[in-house]
Amino acid sequence: MKAPSFAYAKPRTLAEALELLARHGEGARILAGGQSLIPTLNMRLSSPEILVDITGLPGLSKIESTGKTVKVGALVTHAQIQKSAEIAKHVPLLAQAVPHIAHAAIRNRGTLGGSLALADPAAEYPACAVALDAVFTIASSRGERKVKATEFFKGLFETDLKAGEILTAAEFPMGGKSVFLELTRRHGDYAIIGLAAHESRFVFFNAGPIPVLARNASKEKSIEKAKEALKRDLNPPADLYNTSATKLHLAGVLLERAWNTLSTSR
Repeated sequence: MKAPSFAYAKPRTLAEALELLARHGEGARILAGGQSLIPTLNMRLSSPEILVDITGLPGLSKIESTGKTVKVGALVTHAQIQKSAEIAKHVPLLAQAVPHIAHAAIRNRGTLGGSLALADPAAEYPACAVALDAVFTIASSRGERKVKATEFFKGLFETDLKAGEILTAAEFPMGGKSVFLELTRRHGDYAIIGLAAHESRFVFFNAGPIPVLARNASKEKSIEKAKEALKRDLNPPADLYNTSATKLHLAGVLLERAWNTLSTSR
């Protein structure tokens, strides 16, 4: 299939991009890596009036340490994160997650901001952001605002982003012990179930419409009690291949693996 007709603009600055978004409102869509947007256009699942291409905007492709956090620009690609010594040293959860994202060709083009803003329940970064208690920077023509990852994801492909806003960066705290795990039918497929764990925060993905922080399991002091508490935290939806009970069982398997890894690394 072919994409519907739309206008196209490539602003040279963030201010120009925000002005275009303010002018066109709900009719505008942001194009960054395009790895999710372009397929939806071609399948006619999305029909914007105008695409605002923000690739190449200055200042949004940096990974920098602020002392207590690592700030990652929205246009930083998965491949950049995978190769970053700063990420590997200070935010290992992201470094562990990247190899699970699709395939190399996708990782070369796809961006952190694009993945977070899409809020796919099967995506890796949203769960990592919630586990790390990350903070997002959101810009509009009215200025900037900060939103915690725990408050950003609202529902299935729904976020706190409003018309005229762009997610420009995410800040992740440095340090701590992390484990990233997911189960797939084949490498590169969407996860049947996945887990991003940081210290005592266990966040599951593809277990609901948004990343699910297993609050009860995260409070327990033994793996036996944590696995029992997990039944109160998760009610994963069934899919074409797996029942809800199967996915809950697999979530418990991942929880035990992550628990044991974190315990031995302390």
